[in-house]
Amino acid sequence: MTNICGCLVQATPEKVDAVMATINATEGGEVHAQEDGRMVVTIEDTESRLASEQIMDMHNIPGVLSVTLTYHHFEPSGADASATQPH
Repeated sequence: MTNICGCLVQATPEKVDAVMATINATEGGEVHAQEDGRMVVTIEDTESRLASEQIMDMHNIPGVLSVTLTYHHFEPSGADASATQPH
């Protein structure tokens, strides 16, 4: 199963670019939109890290004020995905 989380991340104005770069450089992390320091971010499990661990790590990025989980979804992946496909 693939674990996909959507988060709203709030950052200080002077650190927005650095926060976005850090999140985008994280395997499984992606910033989709940003306005006035608020970012729409998705985080996915990777082979080495759970999405929940990555979300907790975002709290420690310099300039991040808050991280709020707004969406959570499990999706079949690999063998799981092919097993759920109609034949």
